[in-house]
Amino acid sequence: MKYLLGFLAFIGIISCSTSQVSKYSKIEYEVGPCFGFCPVYKITIDNNRKAILEAEHFNFSEGGSKDDLSKPREGTFTATISKEDYQKLVEMVDNADVRNLKDSYIDERIMDASKSDLRIGFSDGTKKSIQLSAGEKPRELVSLQNYITELKQNQKWTKIK
Repeated sequence: MKYLLGFLAFIGIISCSTSQVSKYSKIEYEVGPCFGFCPVYKITIDNNRKAILEAEHFNFSEGGSKDDLSKPREGTFTATISKEDYQKLVEMVDNADVRNLKDSYIDERIMDASKSDLRIGFSDGTKKSIQLSAGEKPRELVSLQNYITELKQNQKWTKIK
């Protein structure tokens, strides 16, 4: 009986440790300015669910004026993404099939929208970078962008700088 319990404990430990391994070492999303009051920021989420938000302008307030761009940046913040939210993020990256997407979805005809970069670090050491702007792109990629924006908005950020 004690061998059976030992075996079950061993299986439990193995399954717990392997379930924590993520396919992605880092997910980074950076959004640049537009010709309005678009949030300017970079969010980085590592495979331990630690998030760092480098907030430039218009992240914690709406509206404003162009003079706000001359004000100091909002700061650097940290948060820990919940296991559920992180799992959903991983599923959305999987569904977008980022490895097989084009490197650029920039529509040069749309000049007033912000441009963004999605950078994915895979656990095998490879990386994928995708440049984005307004315009046509795969639906799953749009969903991923929207979800990362939601994550940015619904975290309890702690200012570190």
